[in-house]
Amino acid sequence: MACDLWLVPLVDVLCHTPDNPFADELAQYSKVLAEAGLPPVPVYQYMPGLSGEVAPVAGFDYDALHFLRRAYLLQVCGLPVTPVDALGGDYEQLLEMFEATAQQSHLVWHYDHAGAYVPVDFPQPLSNDELLAGGGPLGSAQSLLRELEFVAPSIGIDPANPPLAPQPPAGPTELEEPAVPAPYDSSPFARERHVWLGLHAAATRSLAQGSMIVFS
Repeated sequence: MACDLWLVPLVDVLCHTPDNPFADELAQYSKVLAEAGLPPVPVYQYMPGLSGEVAPVAGFDYDALHFLRRAYLLQVCGLPVTPVDALGGDYEQLLEMFEATAQQSHLVWHYDHAGAYVPVDFPQPLSNDELLAGGGPLGSAQSLLRELEFVAPSIGIDPANPPLAPQPPAGPTELEEPAVPAPYDSSPFARERHVWLGLHAAATRSLAQGSMIVFS
């Protein structure tokens, strides 16, 4: 199944428009940020070259996302990061055995099909009953980037000089349709690397442009 990542520019020409399609979500995110003593979702003034257009930034397969999450959990728990051909019961066991660690991870503790990362720095994913009933925990783009940099060497990526990110999908992909095939990669961690590159591109652009990352 396909997973798309979209960038939502947090600019006034979008966020302050009466028909802003993300108004409800932004209000929810600002509420949970306030509950944690953090500033609201930032909204920036329009600047040349940055429009209010929402655009895809990456796409990959849901299963591949779980491969990367598995690698991160192994790494952060001090276990060997070994490649596997398929996700078996060991990933579920990892989630059960290290549930507290998983819930502190912006990469791992995030809904597969919904939710967002905002360019606000906070250490652990945030949630309340309202979020968990809908889009799931709210992540920090800064913390996501740190976690990606942490796991990168274990899957053969130099975080200081990563490969070029794959091209984003040309348009929205439906949940049930297959993801666009990843470029050839001879690494035994090819799936993990493909997802890493997409998430890394999303996180770095989120921080550079002041955008929100949205899963769909």
